[in-house]
Parts: sequence; structure tokens; C-alpha cells
Amino acid sequence: MSKYSIRPDGSDRQLIDQINGYIYAPAWSADGQRLAYSKQAPRQNPKIYIYDRKNKTQRLIVNAEGSNMSASFSPDGQKLLYSSTVGGNADIYEMRLNDGNTRQLTTLSSTEVQPSYASDGKSFVYTSDKVRAGRPSIYRYDFATGNATPMPTSGYVASPQLSADGQRMAYLNGRKAAVMTLSTGQVTNLAETGLDEPARLSPSGQYAVYPMRSSQVSSQGTRNIGSLVIRSLSGNTSYSINSDAGGMVRSPIWGR
Repeated sequence: MSKYSIRPDGSDRQLIDQINGYIYAPAWSADGQRLAYSKQAPRQNPKIYIYDRKNKTQRLIVNAEGSNMSASFSPDGQKLLYSSTVGGNADIYEMRLNDGNTRQLTTLSSTEVQPSYASDGKSFVYTSDKVRAGRPSIYRYDFATGNATPMPTSGYVASPQLSADGQRMAYLNGRKAAVMTLSTGQVTNLAETGLDEPARLSPSGQYAVYPMRSSQVSSQGTRNIGSLVIRSLSGNTSYSINSDAGGMVRSPIWGR
């Protein structure tokens, strides 16, 4: 599997990392200079790395026993949220990047994953199935109180991301990439991607990007084709960027 960066017009495609295994859940820092992601080699657990855009280097950050996933940079870039099964079940941890000091934020027997900081750094949203196992909901954790409150979603939901202005939340709504306007609770279902992946919001909050899978039938048989869809949230216009190699495209995230 390979990880690339690309401009919204499809140009300047650059290889970031490549592995005989899997790469998951990328997340850019607010300044666009670092990329955190999980990498899993054969017969190993996922570990979290940070890619430095300027130096083009990767550094191992989280190598705890268990599955280490879904990193998210704090707005000032000094801390990293992530989920880990180091304690047995999946919980959310926060690491101070300058010295590696780590604290556990959730301690439930349920599954807590996919944390994502709010842009003011005072809270984060995440996915939990603490009410019903296997039926996740989205919660907002407040750092000042340590309390988590449910977001106004319904049904099977996961993979939340708040916009920079805090007005919208992108997430997976059932099997659809969706965006909610938080002040009204209005949900815009963008597409059923065929990959069960969420949309991700641009830094301006005016656009969403999500992957799509389609099938192409020819005399040689049927093959899956991957593409990225970039959609305006104000005018409902969109365009696609197709994979050069014809393979699947997963987990897009906006940088700067």
C-alpha cells in the first residue's frame, strides 16, 4: 500500500510512504507540515508515524503493544490524540510530542476510537459503542470537565471530523459520507462510497472530499476503480480525480 499527497486539481502527485502491508487514517497538522498515520507491516500491530513534509522523513511515534490508530494533531501541533488497545480494549490517549508523556482519557470497557480535535483545542469528537456494542455513536469530550456528551446523530455513525470554524461535522452516516450543520442538525448525505468511508472537510469548511469505488466491465472481466470526489458544500458542484494506477483510493484528508 502507498500513501501519496496530491493537489485538489490532481497535479503534483508525490509519494509519502510505501509498505508491503497497510496504511491507515492519515491526519495533517494544522500548519500542513506534518502528517500522522498508522502503518501495519505483515504480522505486526499498527504503529503511528509522523511524516515531516519539509525533510521528507518518517518518525515512529507510538509503538505500544496493541493496535495504535486514528491519530489527530492538537491545533498547536504539540499533542497527538490516538486510540490504542494497549490496555486490552480500545481507549483514547493523548501524547505530548516533545517528551512522549502520555495520558489515558477514556477508561470504559467499550470501544473508544477515531478521536479528532476541535480547532480551539478545548474538546474532541470520537466514536464509541458504550451504549450498545457494535452500534457506535459520536461523542464530544470536554477537556475542562473530562465529560463526554453525545452528538445529535442517529443510527450507525462513525469517523467524525469538525470543521475549522466548528460549524460542521463530517462523518460516516450508515454507509454514506455525510456532513452535519451543527447549529441546525441538518444532515447532507453526500454519497454512498462503496467503501464505508467518511467525507473530510477542507480547511475553509467549504468543500468535502471522499473516496468512491466503481466497477468497470470489459472483455477481461470486472475490475474496481477508485477515485476521489471533491464537492462544494454551497453549490453542490463536484468533480473527480481518478487513480492513475487504476487501484483503490482510500482515506483522503485535506492539508494546507
